Amino acid sequence: MIAAITVYLRMIGDNRFTKRNLTSDSLKDRTMTPLLQNPKIRRLAVLLGLIVYPVFMAPPVQAGNSAVIFMYHRFGEGDYPSTSITIDQFTAHIAELKSGGYHVMSVPDIVSALKNKTALPDRAVGITVDDAYLSVFREAWPRLKAAGFPFTLFVATDPIDRNIKGYMSWQQIRQLQSEGVTIGSQTASHLHMAGSSEADIRRDLEHSGTRFKEEIGAVPDLIAYPYGEAGSAVMALARQSGFGAGFGQHSGVAGLYSNTYYLPRFALNERYGDMDRFHLAANALDLPVADLTPADPRIGSADDNPPAIGFTLLAAPLGGSKGVGNLSCFVSHEGAASITTLGGEDGGNVRIEVRMNKPMPAGRTRLNCTLPAGDGRWRWFGQQFFVDK
Repeated sequence: MIAAITVYLRMIGDNRFTKRNLTSDSLKDRTMTPLLQNPKIRRLAVLLGLIVYPVFMAPPVQAGNSAVIFMYHRFGEGDYPSTSITIDQFTAHIAELKSGGYHVMSVPDIVSALKNKTALPDRAVGITVDDAYLSVFREAWPRLKAAGFPFTLFVATDPIDRNIKGYMSWQQIRQLQSEGVTIGSQTASHLHMAGSSEADIRRDLEHSGTRFKEEIGAVPDLIAYPYGEAGSAVMALARQSGFGAGFGQHSGVAGLYSNTYYLPRFALNERYGDMDRFHLAANALDLPVADLTPADPRIGSADDNPPAIGFTLLAAPLGGSKGVGNLSCFVSHEGAASITTLGGEDGGNVRIEVRMNKPMPAGRTRLNCTLPAGDGRWRWFGQQFFVDK
């Protein structure tokens, strides 16, 4: 039960709460008392039912059919802790993936399985790296190669063309490609796509496509939206431009019911790259949802804000709707959100309505919803919204 707060504090690596290292016995420890005296945490504990100790049996874990995808940027670049991972942390991540019963797969293979609705092995993991910093070539690649782990490198072409200090060169990118690394696109200029015009997006994608053809022989099949910012129009343009899948920067697990043009990834950096959080994310399962509203993650000036968020929780992949009352949802600007459940009495699908008190601020807001899955694992759904500035 206390794990619900643990999950929240670990999963909001980009939010305003401080991560705590809590254990199942924390309520009995003296060290827990100051934590519960914090009004924010105490309200969260009450909302999650921690203080009344509800009895709950999680449904059995159904293995497979989902994949955890991690996102890195820099390696061992201590001047940039918000986007860098320490070498010790990265080494520990690799050791965990080698020894913990995981199946590290290429991201294209994961995407293919999701699109074709074919089974994935339990604990399937994909590795992505954004921005093509030089430390990827010097630090990450030798370690991933030694481990035999495939990964995808997302590249914005302009910084490479300009030979900006700290970035890889086209020669280095071609070397990685020749050794099996998948190259993906991050546009030309690392564009804020959700806030840009269709003409600007098309121009940027066309330019980057030309440069990719010239330098690596083809336009990538995968795109990572810079800053994770996207809306329905951006996703449609990605599809029209020939991309087979798109990736955001919101936490969550990719599953058979996920939008393959807005797949989630767990971001890792110095502050949120500890082994507790890594293990928690690597063992997560997808929370299968459908009929998400609002359907467009871009919130325009004429749209309701806060939006009325809702989704249908699919009972069949969960093995029934038992335990859905233990679902918790959090938003990055407010914390715990109010949840109403509709239906599910017959074990069928459940409609979830999520409500906030405050409007989302301009820019990015993230939603995270988790449900205990049994065996110490969690089902996880996330979405990033972009509010027009």
